[in-house]
Amino acid sequence: STFFNLRSFILVTYSFQFSLNVVYTCTEDIEENGKILAYKILSDGSLTEIGCVDAGGTSTCYLTIDRDQRHLIAVNYWDSSLVVIPLSKETGEFAGPIQNVYDPRHGQAMIAAAKKHGGVNHSQNDESTIAQRQVDPHSHALVLDPFEGCVAYVPDLGKDLIREFWYDKREGKIQFEINKLPSGLSTGKPDGPRYFEFHPKFNVAYVVNELSSTVAVFSIDRELLSDIAHAAKNNEPMEKFKSRSTLKLIQSIKTVPSAFPTQMNTCGRICVHQSGRFVIVSNRGHESITIFRVKQCNSQNSGKGMRGTLSQVGFFHTRGETPRHFQFDHSGQFLIVANQDSDTIAVFTFNLTSGELRFSGNEYRVPSPNFICSCPMVDRYSDEDDADAREKVGKTFLVSDNYHDHDVRSTIPSTVVVDPSKKDLVDELESAKKEIEKLKRQLSTLTVEKRA
Repeated sequence: STFFNLRSFILVTYSFQFSLNVVYTCTEDIEENGKILAYKILSDGSLTEIGCVDAGGTSTCYLTIDRDQRHLIAVNYWDSSLVVIPLSKETGEFAGPIQNVYDPRHGQAMIAAAKKHGGVNHSQNDESTIAQRQVDPHSHALVLDPFEGCVAYVPDLGKDLIREFWYDKREGKIQFEINKLPSGLSTGKPDGPRYFEFHPKFNVAYVVNELSSTVAVFSIDRELLSDIAHAAKNNEPMEKFKSRSTLKLIQSIKTVPSAFPTQMNTCGRICVHQSGRFVIVSNRGHESITIFRVKQCNSQNSGKGMRGTLSQVGFFHTRGETPRHFQFDHSGQFLIVANQDSDTIAVFTFNLTSGELRFSGNEYRVPSPNFICSCPMVDRYSDEDDADAREKVGKTFLVSDNYHDHDVRSTIPSTVVVDPSKKDLVDELESAKKEIEKLKRQLSTLTVEKRA
């Protein structure tokens, strides 16, 4: 893997166009509008800037590319705005400035002050911080549904809500707020939804709640999504879907041990492993990675036995402080953790069967790492050789304020592992056998076509 310092400013997120070898990044500034930059990734992994546009808001924190790769959608945390920027499908460059803005505040001024002007540090989890942090809406991410690409899910960290928007993919516009629902159990205590992730195979989505240190599991109403997409295609009025949710809460589970004080922790990142068998969360305060096993088969009982629900595997120390971000390499067998406040990244091996993390012995000094991305590169041959031939090469980019030569240090890993049940392993084995047979059939078909 190759690590790069992309620019001197803080890069907080990225979106990657695989077929074009283009990566998008953004700056984070509470005083001035963020900037969104596009870089071409060259064959040696180096970057060259190909475009820069205004983000239309402050504290830009998340980027998404729509299904047709014609628009980039940016989320601005501080003022909660959502903006759409056109892209060239051929080159990945920006095709113009912002073409659509959605403001959940509907023009109202911010109530809370920024830290520089007497406000609070939004990284804390005490009562005074929460009181100010949740007085305003704060959009923290935007994820489009992977089935139709017409509903945008936005965790609102300030209001403890998941907002569901109709995204007009033809026009590239956030057009209409369909629904909003609580991001957790509504216990009266703050949740702080941070990120939203879909399961790659099941009709299930996961929300990590930063302030309550929980993962909320939602089932997806695919039929309603299909109805929304059909209505949009036929130019039908979307108001008929108002207050109808495509989400239903089916589980809430803690990310830290029950004895650990919730106010001493905030969650960082959540992701679903590419195998679909595990969900992973980082804990800032408990300084750990929590691994959850995903239930693969439905049981006759509802609740925890439903497909896609979670059971805890264990907690694994990150060998540093404040694991703001982590990323798997392209193989899914190595986990790279960014420990922001101890200026280190640590590399762990990931057991694809048990979900256990083990320290690899590799640890690097990097100032304030806050984001890591792994880009599967495309190396195209010339048209004379084979227009369709491509070679995938993993490139890992580390985002930090500055870059220094790394040093390697060794410390003792700390893990707690709970063995999965025998029935879960048997179910997963049967599922794996079916996947292997499916892949064999696909490979056989490809072989026959090539010979023909």
